[in-house]
Amino acid sequence: MGKRGLLIVVSAPSGCGKGTILEQVMKKQEFYYSISATTRKPRPGEKDKVNYFFLTKEKFEELINSGQMLEHAEFVGNYYGTPAAPVEEHLAAGTDVILEIEVQGAMQVKKKCPEAVLVFILPPSVDTLRHRLNKRSTESEEVIEERIAKAHDEIARAVDYDYVIVNDDLDEAINDFMTVLAAEKMSVKRSGNVINEVLEK
Repeated sequence: MGKRGLLIVVSAPSGCGKGTILEQVMKKQEFYYSISATTRKPRPGEKDKVNYFFLTKEKFEELINSGQMLEHAEFVGNYYGTPAAPVEEHLAAGTDVILEIEVQGAMQVKKKCPEAVLVFILPPSVDTLRHRLNKRSTESEEVIEERIAKAHDEIARAVDYDYVIVNDDLDEAINDFMTVLAAEKMSVKRSGNVINEVLEK
């Protein structure tokens, strides 16, 4: 019987470089990157089952009520969440799964899947985060300050995660992420079969 894949939940405030880290990590190792579901309309260029699973409100609520959503939330009148079935299929096949979700959803997954590995990516400081957001030049000062305020609240929840990685140097942050995965794969709680196999030889 093959070893079950790791369920890795990753959260970070906007501007912490989470997407860049995960992009590089996924070049080093095979993962299933979980696709979220939403009830909002597709934007130009977005494709169903690629960018999101685009569902009707009725279908989404049916999945919630039947326990088929790992986590979900409602934003501005639309549902967003993670369908459980694709995640479970990949984990059972021994593939590691990455969920890139916000704190609210991460806490729901932690409750439903105690074996999940929760990783929070931190900026070196709030000032550095503000500088990175300003450098994008895509948002007004008001929006940036709203993101900073939200980041404060999110960072305070990092204590509920299993690991924190400070993204000061990108290469170091990527190496830290890979180290977390390696350590988890060697943890005693995931090595019961290996221990028994050694005893039986």
